[in-house]
Amino acid sequence: MNSDSVLHAQGAAQFVDDLPLTAGTLHAFPLVSTIAHADIVTLDFTPARALDGVIDIFTVKDIAGLNQTGNKAVDEVLFADKRVVYKGQPIAIIIAKTAAIARLAASLCLVDYKPLPIVVDAREADRLGLHIAPPRSFTSGDIDNSWSDCDLVVTGSAETGAQEHVYLETQAAIAYPLEDAQLKIISATQAPGMVQRICARILAIPMHKIEVDVLRLGGGFGGKEEQATPWAVMVALAANKLQHPVKITLSRAEDMRFTGKRHPYSADFKIGLDKAGKILSYQVTYYQNAGAFADLSLSILERTLFHAGNAYFIANLQATAISCRTHLPPNTAYRGFGAPQALFILESAIFKAAQVMRVDASVIQRQSLIQSGQAFAYGMLAEHAQAVPSWKQLHKDFAISEQQESIAQFNQEHHLEKKALAIMPICFGIAFTAFFLNQADALVHIYNDGSVSISCGAVEMGQGVKVKLRAIAAQIFAIDPARIKLESTNTTRIANMSPTAASTGADLNGQAIRIACEQIKQTLTQQAALELKVDPALIGFKNETVTIANNASDLNWEALIVLAYMSRRALSAQAHYATPKLNFDPKTEKGNPFAYHVYGCASVEVTVDCLRGIYQVDRVNIVHDVGQSLATEIDLGQIEGALVQGLGWLTTEEIIYDQSGTLRSANLTTYKVPDVYDAPDIQVKFLDKGSNPQGIFNSKAVGEPPFMYATAVYFALLKAMQSFRHEYQAEFSAPMTVEKVLLGLHSE
Repeated sequence: MNSDSVLHAQGAAQFVDDLPLTAGTLHAFPLVSTIAHADIVTLDFTPARALDGVIDIFTVKDIAGLNQTGNKAVDEVLFADKRVVYKGQPIAIIIAKTAAIARLAASLCLVDYKPLPIVVDAREADRLGLHIAPPRSFTSGDIDNSWSDCDLVVTGSAETGAQEHVYLETQAAIAYPLEDAQLKIISATQAPGMVQRICARILAIPMHKIEVDVLRLGGGFGGKEEQATPWAVMVALAANKLQHPVKITLSRAEDMRFTGKRHPYSADFKIGLDKAGKILSYQVTYYQNAGAFADLSLSILERTLFHAGNAYFIANLQATAISCRTHLPPNTAYRGFGAPQALFILESAIFKAAQVMRVDASVIQRQSLIQSGQAFAYGMLAEHAQAVPSWKQLHKDFAISEQQESIAQFNQEHHLEKKALAIMPICFGIAFTAFFLNQADALVHIYNDGSVSISCGAVEMGQGVKVKLRAIAAQIFAIDPARIKLESTNTTRIANMSPTAASTGADLNGQAIRIACEQIKQTLTQQAALELKVDPALIGFKNETVTIANNASDLNWEALIVLAYMSRRALSAQAHYATPKLNFDPKTEKGNPFAYHVYGCASVEVTVDCLRGIYQVDRVNIVHDVGQSLATEIDLGQIEGALVQGLGWLTTEEIIYDQSGTLRSANLTTYKVPDVYDAPDIQVKFLDKGSNPQGIFNSKAVGEPPFMYATAVYFALLKAMQSFRHEYQAEFSAPMTVEKVLLGLHSE
């Protein structure tokens, strides 16, 4: 049972904005830039300060430490000083008695700007030499000499759009001043450790004087990994200065305007195949729109390179990635972390090659699936590769051939409606590619009534990670999961924690919990053996009972805990886990960057109304590689949710910035996310005989990989459009909105 789900259903789950405020709590709101690129000539806060209820206004001049929130790349200021580089960039933080007064005060501040040239397009930024870092390339085989061996060579370009996170809980934080110059921060963040570290940097105080606590998030999807930090730091700065609690909560429109999105990509590709349709060579150059600051762009671009070949073995591959600096809010982590863009671009190349060969794209896909023993472009061998088994099970379990025959029959009988089906295999590596992050700690207490408390670095944000972690401890101790409580994620209990991201939350924290629980279990085994006067090797645990050679004894869990406590045995344990066997040489761009890979395969069927351009996604069939699931319902929910989120990215969710850097799709009336009426019939089956020796209890991570099954919807729509208008040539520009479909069907 997911206790959070029960609380959500009852309306009793607490988020930052639900917490009762202490007397004297003040409210914060930022003064942000109204222009995308300019020098600040003058700042005048006089009208704002004159407003009744305004307490103070803090700028860069009030920062005792370093005005820097950048993490991987130290290039992002908390407050703009002499220049602004995107519309919505914070210049100051206004503190008032109410949130309404703080917002009004922000509108009264006078800022005089000297406008500078604005760049919003990645390719233009590249032409101007505006880069976050030098280009980076992965190469395998002999790309230059491989083209002569190809029977067909196709070139083209593709682009993907941005995507708003639309977490239900917007960015929020509260900071409380404590005795002895200490602070407690309640933050809606995926990265409590980073909030602590950046606060210490900006306030110039030791990290141990800052406590960051996270009970749960109302969604994250990567948007609260880096970008929750500035808001927490701002209220911490104000609380430290004023010695009053300070709170900030952004509205939906403010959150959308002030924060970054999934990175838009533009790319050029070249693909070579043999007569049978097997991919022999693939060359691609990615132009990533990073926005104004690095944020996580370089790590995201690295994962794009790692996933340039998706689930295929391509002997000759060269992928070059360029992170381009523009005058937009810094783009950031989003589910899939750069892999969805890579997979879409490769599938665009495959689709175009299939058109030239006059075959279905699935012919090329099936020919090229990676198999065990073959190497990815970055040198890692595919072990226990499940690309082919996933493909075969999808076709068998869901009768894909029969489904395609039915679609062909439908299209013969209907002139103004067309159906199509596309297939999408996936392969996704699991680990932080920043290797130092692949570590976790856990603290486990057993109280003398037999209840269990667990602290770790995993943040619950609706993905059900705490259900899985509770299940791990319950299995080791052989007790009812109801006895186990997962504590809030807190920097005083777990130091130096990694973010809950990269689909590693259950893997890393679960392994740390396993080690800590096994330490205590060993102590309990010794205590039970002493009490029952048997060899410790005969002791086991089952259904809250101690067993002797697999036979139940008279000693139960609660009695054993009391005995251990009375015997002064340790009923607490702390453990550390670091993912083994990870290595990567940036000089050669070769190594083993992942603990393992997740595979799967999906088919997507669509119907297009060719008169009006509207369409629907009819059904999605998925075979997904979960290893041995830790929590079946949680994994199913994650697969279905990721899929629908991916469908939104590729169909209706269109982020539009104009040439002034203004976000035109800045609320949920102009930005369309999927709703219940958009959800197709989704059928999910787990891959048969799944296993994963590298995972906790043979499980595999599930959060991000299923997002990429949705890639097939784009190409299914293209196929349906071509069934109506045979001469239609795809431009490979996602998302495929209804407007694009209508123009594609009927424009000259």
